[in-house]
Amino acid sequence: MLTQDKQQRNWKPIIKQFEAVVGKNGVVQRREELITYECDGLTSYRQRPAVVVLPRTTEQVAELVKICDRHSVPFIARGAGTGLSGGALPIEECVLIVTSLMRQILNVDLENQRIVVQPGVINNWVTQAVSGAGFYYAPDPSSQIICSIGGNVAENSGGVHCLKYGVTTNHVLGLKLVLPDGSIVDVGGQIQETPGYDLTGIFVGSEGTLGIATEITLRILKTAESICVLLADFTNVEDAGASVSDIISAGIIPGGMEIMDNISINAVEDVVATNCYPRDAAAILLVEIDGLAVEVAANKERIAEICKNNGARNITTASDPEQRLKLWKGRKAAFAAAGHLSPDYYVQDGVIPRTQLPYVLGEIEAISQKYGYRIANVFHAGDGNLHPLVLYDNSVPGALEKVEEVGGEILKLCVKVGGSISGEHGVGADKKCYMPEMFTEVDLETMQWVREVFNPKGLANPGKIFPTPRTCGEAANAMGANIKQFEGLERF
Repeated sequence: MLTQDKQQRNWKPIIKQFEAVVGKNGVVQRREELITYECDGLTSYRQRPAVVVLPRTTEQVAELVKICDRHSVPFIARGAGTGLSGGALPIEECVLIVTSLMRQILNVDLENQRIVVQPGVINNWVTQAVSGAGFYYAPDPSSQIICSIGGNVAENSGGVHCLKYGVTTNHVLGLKLVLPDGSIVDVGGQIQETPGYDLTGIFVGSEGTLGIATEITLRILKTAESICVLLADFTNVEDAGASVSDIISAGIIPGGMEIMDNISINAVEDVVATNCYPRDAAAILLVEIDGLAVEVAANKERIAEICKNNGARNITTASDPEQRLKLWKGRKAAFAAAGHLSPDYYVQDGVIPRTQLPYVLGEIEAISQKYGYRIANVFHAGDGNLHPLVLYDNSVPGALEKVEEVGGEILKLCVKVGGSISGEHGVGADKKCYMPEMFTEVDLETMQWVREVFNPKGLANPGKIFPTPRTCGEAANAMGANIKQFEGLERF
């Protein structure tokens, strides 16, 4: 437990020690400069850290963590700051260890289909580094042009292609880690399977609570012989959802399947102007298929038939790389485009079984009507990973609390139909009070045992993932209270 009185901490000698490791330019402490680091992509809550440090090597990270350990200073790892669950949200009097300067690609091994990178490497850079040789990195979050691999590992990020190729954990072979006491360890290795406990699997998705990854060995894939994208538009969202289930039931596993509703369609056309998405459609379904040319040709016809049987009005196909990119452009820009619809939006990240898509989409519309807030639906339909965006105006008193209730109802709905409260954004600070909706007290206690083995002092990213009395009050059981009541946060 963190018992030191925050008011009595003398930061000057600690900062001097930090400067000895990363230099004065590697330490950010001026109040106006710390504003940049007040929050991650969940911008509704902010807290300035006491100090930000910017290491470049594993050894520097280890020395910084050792200083924090000696002085019992809580620390939080942060990458590009694009997370959407408050996973990199500072707490009062903490140190933010920012890995954005750790952006080297350390090794490329095409023969064995692997690449070693530092955590600050941007997701899209990995594919750029190997695409000339006919390879790519499969996990592709919508923020892939700005999000970092370290953050992807922390949150176990997914993306469009996670349906067929899996999320981040399916592509991480090994990790070099700095543990919360400053020790440096290697887990996993250069091959897919290694003996012993799967410590790599435990670490991926642990949201910075077990340590900091400083080198990441990733699996890269050979680019498919043929790729085709289909765009089908529908007069209601439920029919688009039914098409997703029918495609999978037919034995076809596309590279990705994405749905956007009418609100999202018009938002992206206003901003990106793809001129590909019909503005009067209730929903569009994007399906990407890849593989051998003969396989892609056959599946294209079958998918088109399934969509037509479910009421699709029009179907557009694209095999040329530029045309495929154009069809995907709007989907990739959907979150950004939502910012033009409303002063603020609140995004959730629930998962449901594919067969429940028509029902859940109908229920989300009912929740929208109940609370009076528009909800734009953009999601990874193939694996049932919903991203409802609740549109609101934060300047209206009480609006944030209401949209939190909306988000909470959606998460409970996801669990009710056999799903999860998170697919790729993580739990962080945002959804930890909903963990008891999915897990028993014994389940949560067992998870805490794992955390305490790696992080016995609780210094690494405290206050994240798990509900506590301070953060949730009695709502850890009742789930009725505001999920944002935790120390040090400021509304704006």
